Amino acid sequence: MEYANMQPGIFLSRPNRFIAHVQIGGREEIVHVKNTGRCRELLPEGARVLCQKSQNPARKTGYDLISVYKGRRLINMDSQAPNQAVKEWLLSGGLGPVENVRAETVHGDSRFDFSFTLAGKPCFLEVKGVTLEQDGVCAFPDAPTQRGAKHLRGLQQCVAEGYGGYVLFVIQMTDVSCLHPNDATDPAFGKALREAAAAGVQVLAMDCTVTETAMVIGKRVPVVL
Repeated sequence: MEYANMQPGIFLSRPNRFIAHVQIGGREEIVHVKNTGRCRELLPEGARVLCQKSQNPARKTGYDLISVYKGRRLINMDSQAPNQAVKEWLLSGGLGPVENVRAETVHGDSRFDFSFTLAGKPCFLEVKGVTLEQDGVCAFPDAPTQRGAKHLRGLQQCVAEGYGGYVLFVIQMTDVSCLHPNDATDPAFGKALREAAAAGVQVLAMDCTVTETAMVIGKRVPVVL
């Protein structure tokens, strides 16, 4: 996926989950943060960021905060980007010759990001964006997520009913060594992930090639359970 109208800036502060103050072109702007997670490790004061200028003059904020440099590593923190990138990846054959790709599919009491058919088998896939990284090791989640564990239980039920079930962690950066569940932050999610994997849910992680104007699914990353 690609972004137009990108502008460099300097992060100043984040008064709440939804907005940040960023210096862009010598002016302090209030920008929309496209990620409601904590992201504390990504946004120290003075961090170099990339913001997308809105083309909607009626918006209260003129920019969206899209990505941030953590040292020399560029991390996309747009929470909508993983699903868009995965759709492109699926349609290009990243998981194999999939057919009937649909977004936002309900099965049972769960709504999954994608459904598709692979080798004649109906499948469901849930996407999780990953921005938490330390020394090349990534972890998910960065905050407790009951919704995430619910999705895993739903995928486990799908597999029990004969469907294919996938959870795909989209690591919104490149050059990482592995991903593991963040048991220190959310032990319930880690437990649910291990149980889902043991029940036959496919647990995948992919890194991304991230530039100042694009994010594309890259290569497979080991998941350490």
